[in-house]
Amino acid sequence: MPDAVVIGAGPNGLVAANTLADAGWRVVVLEAQDEPGGAVRSDRGVHPDYTHDLFSAFYPLAAASPVMRDMRLEEQGLRWTHAPAVLAHPLPDGRCPVLSRDLETTTASLAAFAAPDGDAWERLHRLWRRVGDDLIGCLFTPFPPVLPGLRLAARTGPSDGLRLARTMLLPARRFGEEYFAGEGGRILIAGNALHADLGPESALGGGFGWLMSMLGQAYGFPVPTGGAAALTRALVRRLQARGGVLHCRRTVTRVVVRGGRAVAVRTEDGSEFPARRAVLADVPAPLLYGQLVAEEDVPPRLRADLRHFQWDLSTVKVDWALARPIPWTAEGAHGAGTVHVADGVDALTRFAAQLATGRVPDVPFTVLGQMTTADATRSPAGTESAWGYTHVPQEIRGDAGDDGLRGRWDEREKDIVAARVEAGIERLAPGFRASVLARRVLGPPDLERLNASLVGGAVNQGTTSLHQQLFFRPVPGTGRPGTPIRGLYLASATAHPGGGVHGAPGANAARAALRSHRPAPTARRSRSRPFR
Repeated sequence: MPDAVVIGAGPNGLVAANTLADAGWRVVVLEAQDEPGGAVRSDRGVHPDYTHDLFSAFYPLAAASPVMRDMRLEEQGLRWTHAPAVLAHPLPDGRCPVLSRDLETTTASLAAFAAPDGDAWERLHRLWRRVGDDLIGCLFTPFPPVLPGLRLAARTGPSDGLRLARTMLLPARRFGEEYFAGEGGRILIAGNALHADLGPESALGGGFGWLMSMLGQAYGFPVPTGGAAALTRALVRRLQARGGVLHCRRTVTRVVVRGGRAVAVRTEDGSEFPARRAVLADVPAPLLYGQLVAEEDVPPRLRADLRHFQWDLSTVKVDWALARPIPWTAEGAHGAGTVHVADGVDALTRFAAQLATGRVPDVPFTVLGQMTTADATRSPAGTESAWGYTHVPQEIRGDAGDDGLRGRWDEREKDIVAARVEAGIERLAPGFRASVLARRVLGPPDLERLNASLVGGAVNQGTTSLHQQLFFRPVPGTGRPGTPIRGLYLASATAHPGGGVHGAPGANAARAALRSHRPAPTARRSRSRPFR
């Protein structure tokens, strides 16, 4: 009998399984799809000569994560590679702020917008070097993060600590206005905030945008050589080398609870996999408690709270096989692995407002990946494997454009959104469309079909907004991987600290399971009489 059964072979499930296997537990992982990886997978489905990542592609959080570093995945064949520049944001007038791993390159790029802004970026970088490790420690440990929090408090002191907290809570627009005189630094912060669902006016957007920017400055936005699936393969090889077992095409339909404890899982074909010690679910909390656990085993208060769980925005993703690199007018965009496509901070506010009112944006903000620029193995020499994604509302009430989009996400609607994305790129790179050899468009239902955890095409398993973070994630009063059912642990990105490929929710769940089975310390014999 296995000690633990892990539901889901996404990165968090595989990290959880590896952590348990490192402790000597016998682990079985059950995955519904034909292959492991969750949102860390790649294929050649667009063109036989081009590798495309199906979901996630760049991994600054994985590079910074102590969890991932401790896995030593390079020993399992994983190799990271970088584009010459981390990120660029070309603007219609030809200017282009560039985020580089080389600090002088970044500061010179921003100083071209406003002379003081290079120094402003250096000050923000010095702050990162002072507190960054402790912030990452707070991010990647269960809430409350006692030890890294104490270290951070000691490093900053009460006064600077409050200033840092205020800075982290600023909306991206206000953050940019306080730190930068020109558009360059402001658009880098605001664009990085929208890697989540934090618009320029959202609280926490400035802190998140600064965090992503500093991760790019310190670690870059690295990619696995050969495709995202290389990261998954390394995690699987590591697990199997430690005796772990992975079963694909095994859809879990029930967590079996007896006497208030999770004791097994049941799959679609009727098979039952017992778990001697724990069940860990790399499954979104609403699916875990709404589908996999019987209603009578879920406390009514939890069921009520989950009705208020907020998914993040839906996603439309376009993959291109290009005959040549993208012909950007702005020179700084050519060497960047990631490119943001929007006309400025005001354009991002307009985009976010349309999303907030339930309308499909007429001019999308696009996050674009130039994958061959980052990893030459992705396509033939002189070509480019590229993708772009944009957000759309989970519940669509109208179309900000003239095409009457209603959220059916049939081929017509997907093609219209893809055309809007391509129009934005074409404005900044005339001739882009002429280089397209093949294209694939994945709408929200396609993403959910390929990975059931991406409910409605929500790639972060829940909003990044402040009201659903820390001890509010996934519902108020949680923030830790334990559940009301003994032996059942939440190991998905719906648990703190949330989305991104860093493995923290999986590692936190595994460590909680391990702690619950540590031998209790031997108690000293008491001289007092026991309670009768």
